[in-house]
Amino acid sequence: MPHHKLVEAVPLGKPSRQLRVLRVGWHDTRALFREFRKPLFIFVLAIFVGGYIYMKLNNDWSDNDALNYVDMPYIMLALMVLEASIDVPNEPYLIIFWYIQPLLAVYIVGRGAADFLRLFINREERRSAWEAAVASTFKRHIIVVGIGHTGMRITRELSQMGFEVVAIDAGVSKESHEALHGLDVPLIAGDGRQEQALEAAGLGRATAVVVATSDDHVNLEVTMRVRDMNEHVRVVTRMWDRRLAQQIERFFGVEVLSASDLAAPAFAGAAVGAEITQNLHIAGMEYSMIRLVVRADSFMDGQTVEAIQENEGVDIVLLHQGNGSSPDVHPRGDILVRGGDTIVLFAHHDRITELIGRNESGGR
Repeated sequence: MPHHKLVEAVPLGKPSRQLRVLRVGWHDTRALFREFRKPLFIFVLAIFVGGYIYMKLNNDWSDNDALNYVDMPYIMLALMVLEASIDVPNEPYLIIFWYIQPLLAVYIVGRGAADFLRLFINREERRSAWEAAVASTFKRHIIVVGIGHTGMRITRELSQMGFEVVAIDAGVSKESHEALHGLDVPLIAGDGRQEQALEAAGLGRATAVVVATSDDHVNLEVTMRVRDMNEHVRVVTRMWDRRLAQQIERFFGVEVLSASDLAAPAFAGAAVGAEITQNLHIAGMEYSMIRLVVRADSFMDGQTVEAIQENEGVDIVLLHQGNGSSPDVHPRGDILVRGGDTIVLFAHHDRITELIGRNESGGR
């Protein structure tokens, strides 16, 4: 039996924390600017455009001393705060600026204060803007739609594996939000079926999307929306209905995991004292990996690793013999397997199920 090495997949490297902070700050500043863009636009218009018009009217249509445009922004600002630095003109078309500028100042300050109070009081809106700014800095990340029990576990596993994750959910509990914050996972508060939420999560830059809500029809809608917006991103969808799962796989070219199919091997294995992973479908064949405790009267008790592999057509990828020793990844062929040892086997699914039964019965 050929020997293999256990290789751990390594995700792409993340940008440095300092660079990430700078990028988030820049994106958040842009978002904050958009909140105050109207009063800021009017302020710039009043100072520079208003100043230019005042200068042209004064220099071309009056006998007053000529004004320099370099001084006009300061003069307009002074008029706003009722601290004029020039004499009051006699011309009505210039006097009107002395009344308009203070009114504009009142509007700008009042509108800016109102926007500030709105953001201060509605902290959730500000937090959402910040998390969207964080998500906008991610590239080649994974989006998880639906942060329920399953979605949170998926997010935690991906984060622990070193991948950058962005979560999407319209209503997350306080505990889940705190858990996401602890994982440095930004949350886009929105409906995964809406383009705005998917765009905010960076769908165009993502490598994969995991759709994991508890509603099959919602998952179908999200899958359709994702595939419509990005035909190249990898999509993995959670489904309870097996028939619907098969249809989605066929028509949308996505990978669908049925909750019942995922749970069945675990329950079956637990019933006979083994831990079975989800089946792998390769070239029309099904393969499985299991963790199994060898019974004292099992046919494997007393055989070498090499003999078991050759005779049973399996690959023993890990052996743990207890006594405080560490697990042996792909043990040597001459090591004897004893009752009570824990082994991890990889083989064709039919061989795995047969070995489980024979281990329990002790049959050879």
